Amino acid sequence: MSQQGSRSVSIIGLGPMGRAMVRALLAAGTEVTVWNRSSEKADEMVALGAKRAATVAEALDANKVIVLSLTHYAAMYEVLGQAVDRLPGKVIANLSSDSPVKAREGAAWVRSHGAEFLSGGFMSAGDNITHPASYVFYSGPRAVFEEHAELLRPLSPQEYLGEDDGVAQTFYQALLVTFHPWMLAFDQALAVIERSGHDIDQFLPYAQRFAEAYPFFMAEYSAAAKSGGWGDIAAFAMMDAGAQHIIDASDEVGVDATLSRVAQEWWRRARAASEEAGRPVSIFELMRSGAS
Repeated sequence: MSQQGSRSVSIIGLGPMGRAMVRALLAAGTEVTVWNRSSEKADEMVALGAKRAATVAEALDANKVIVLSLTHYAAMYEVLGQAVDRLPGKVIANLSSDSPVKAREGAAWVRSHGAEFLSGGFMSAGDNITHPASYVFYSGPRAVFEEHAELLRPLSPQEYLGEDDGVAQTFYQALLVTFHPWMLAFDQALAVIERSGHDIDQFLPYAQRFAEAYPFFMAEYSAAAKSGGWGDIAAFAMMDAGAQHIIDASDEVGVDATLSRVAQEWWRRARAASEEAGRPVSIFELMRSGAS
């Protein structure tokens, strides 16, 4: 049993992120015990120097700190439920993705079984946790985080957000709110370029250059959100027309413009709400209120 050592940890869940974490910890000289539902992924990690746990109980017994890398929090109950009698005295760092409420519920469940809990969210370039832009949000009791921060440091730079168990997932999911539509929009843009008979490689540097303006818009929108959000009726009309031009350009070359139609619907919704209210009603205001 290695839990007496200060440089040892157990990883439960060996998807792409779990395997990336094992590699990072091993590279830092940390002793790692692994468990995964299917043994093939564990075989790969054992070949790199990790220790294999045959059961969840063995993984919990091996170390004080247990890092979870699972699909969602529901999987935590299923996995740790196999050995809840081993939880007292452990520290569960759940770096799985889920909603803030589910993170808080998961934290309460873990603590009800005598263990400490930290919630985390990886902001990384896919599973490339060594990328310079990668970092990890953490939340939960500060004392627990500070006690184990050095052990977890090889996973990526750390951003501790506060005692609320759900805040790491709030920030994590909020950033993914922006990333998912960006992924779809960029695929649409590439499809328009390709179907128009142009070179994607020629387009790429312009897209990257265009993205350099995003921080400006982020700052502008953030400042505006604190006073109700950005926009006026003339701007909404302009964006509505602009969305139609994007739709036309996509339709002309046979590219699906569903995402642009959704954007246009939001501009039109803001126009209608503004006209009804007799004042600019921002999309931020509509989204914040859940208006449909």
